[in-house]
Amino acid sequence: MSVINWMRGRIGISIPVFVLMVAPVVGPVSYALAREISGPSDDKVAQLIKARLPKTPLTKVDCNKVGDLCEVTAGANLFYVDRGARYLIIGRVYDMETRQDLTAARLLEINPDMLVGGAAKANAAAAEAPDEAAPEVSAARGGVGRTTLPVRPVELNLTGLPAEGAIVWGNRAARQTVTVFTDFRCSYCRALTNVLRSMDVRVVERPISVLGSRDIADRVYCSKNQEEALHAAYAGEPVKAPGACDTKGLDANEKFAQRHGLSGTPVIVRSDGAMLEGYRPKEFLEAWLKGAKS
Repeated sequence: MSVINWMRGRIGISIPVFVLMVAPVVGPVSYALAREISGPSDDKVAQLIKARLPKTPLTKVDCNKVGDLCEVTAGANLFYVDRGARYLIIGRVYDMETRQDLTAARLLEINPDMLVGGAAKANAAAAEAPDEAAPEVSAARGGVGRTTLPVRPVELNLTGLPAEGAIVWGNRAARQTVTVFTDFRCSYCRALTNVLRSMDVRVVERPISVLGSRDIADRVYCSKNQEEALHAAYAGEPVKAPGACDTKGLDANEKFAQRHGLSGTPVIVRSDGAMLEGYRPKEFLEAWLKGAKS
């Protein structure tokens, strides 16, 4: 039985946090060759992978992102190998310090147009290329499925929302403003927030409770420094419960989201009302924001 058939038969469920399926990669290059290479470069690791997986077209190998692992992209596929390219790892890598799903964020960068907003949906699915794009790797699905619903740009009129309920952060004097509907328990909202922090943009964040995060939203909104509390919440840090405040604005956010069918997060709205559902990488957002109608 080939290693791929073995993997195909055994990897049929979602891999839990930090439980990664590791399978020896059988190929013509001996492991002794890999051991002779001290601190192999990305190119050398790529050569080893090509020798062992000749039918998998590699896009990029990066050995400087995830500890002692090398991140490998093959079209729309993402997997990992050790620096000797002996072990192939299919699954999710989580950073326990930042509490981020590194694999999910990277898949979103690779396949932004295939993603649909909604943390509940997005956290259960990551983009994957068809079998013919990377036949040896995509056979080992590891519970990762394709998000098939299309992303359809539409417009969303925000005039019905009160000023209350918004947390304004970023560069308040920036020429571009973006409104985002988010959930503090949404990993893709966290990833989007990190992107927006690196951009010259004014962010109007409107929390909604898709994943039962209203208690966090209340604490952040009532904090003396909302922006600081917001980033602390996304980083998984405790947000101290401040004194009670008027949270009717958050109620308005929830009602607006329900009325317009915003059942997932993040939802990104441009100043001219153009709307996108789901995470987008920095380059995409910068170009998209510049295309706003005056």
